[in-house]
Amino acid sequence: MTDFSDEASLPHLPPLLPIFPLDGAVLLPHGHLPLHVFEHRYRAMVEAALGLGRMIGMIQPRQVETHPIPDDAPIFEVGCAGRIVSFSETDDGRFLITLKGICRFRVADELPLGDQPFRRVHPDFSPYLIDLETAAEPSLDRARLLAAAKAYLQAKSIACEWSAVEAASIPAIVTSLAMICPFETGEKQALLESRSLTDQGNMLISLFEMALIENESGVTGLLH
Repeated sequence: MTDFSDEASLPHLPPLLPIFPLDGAVLLPHGHLPLHVFEHRYRAMVEAALGLGRMIGMIQPRQVETHPIPDDAPIFEVGCAGRIVSFSETDDGRFLITLKGICRFRVADELPLGDQPFRRVHPDFSPYLIDLETAAEPSLDRARLLAAAKAYLQAKSIACEWSAVEAASIPAIVTSLAMICPFETGEKQALLESRSLTDQGNMLISLFEMALIENESGVTGLLH
């Protein structure tokens, strides 16, 4: 495996960005997203990115009715550029990569496919340059966040090394949980587009607590 994580963490933001439309998967600034890349077009995308600053834009498709996702599937306007910080290739040609979230972007326009099998956009990073700064400690109720998160993960039977979560900073907790929890596509997108880490954390608490209420209501309904 090639590990790029010790290199400079502030890369040049490219004017042209290959994108990886993936339903239910969001990359957030400062977060790490492991990916198993096996489709030909996305292997080509990774190979191209490795020679061009190692940057890939993660973005969600608006509707997914078939798999694989068609080339003309509509996408959300906002995604997040990530830099490949680790890379390995399997014997059968699949790639295992990890992206580190660098900066969110708004899609200015999309290029025709042309001779490339993967999609490319002109990203507008200007609304989200704050992402390049070190994440500040948000104004959040840490105890409430942890309690809601623990109850949610238990209700969803999601394994978690809880001692590591409790020892982490609030920015790390919010970013990691927002990325790994199985929220709906629209909820994931709302978390991605939150103006600040405080807004993101408060939305995360609300999603946890609403899911728990719905879960309890469902159980109660079955008992009566």
